[in-house]
Amino acid sequence: MALDQSFVGRTYPPTPAYEVGREKIREFAEAVGDTNPAYVDQEAAKALGYPDVIAPPTFVFAITFKAGGQVVEDPQLGLDYSRVVHGDQKFAYTRPVRAGDRLAVTVTIDAIKSLAGNDIVDIRGEVHDESGEHVVTTWMKLVARAAEEA
Repeated sequence: MALDQSFVGRTYPPTPAYEVGREKIREFAEAVGDTNPAYVDQEAAKALGYPDVIAPPTFVFAITFKAGGQVVEDPQLGLDYSRVVHGDQKFAYTRPVRAGDRLAVTVTIDAIKSLAGNDIVDIRGEVHDESGEHVVTTWMKLVARAAEEA
């Protein structure tokens, strides 16, 4: 059954703040094989004008995907997560994520579509630091595959 279109525009409460640590940034950069010194060397980051190391662009996925769990786990929406695959991801930065940032995410359902029996949910995440400054907007597309018929 198709998801309810009335959920489009629904915004969920901001997440608790996530504190970005240097070690988390270093681990992420190593995991994705990105050797940019600004991700691991505070002096290299400062030479580029940043107060501390910065995170690779996709680092916020872990934070925003977890925030998107509010949508996935909303019993009123009825999304069958056992059938979900990640369809797409986009980022639009105001500034890089930096070590020491305390980031909160507010997610909104931007669109719900049905295509060939699949439910497609577009989720936007607005990421702000603790002073309220916008850091990045993310867009995530989740596709709930159609149930197989017996």
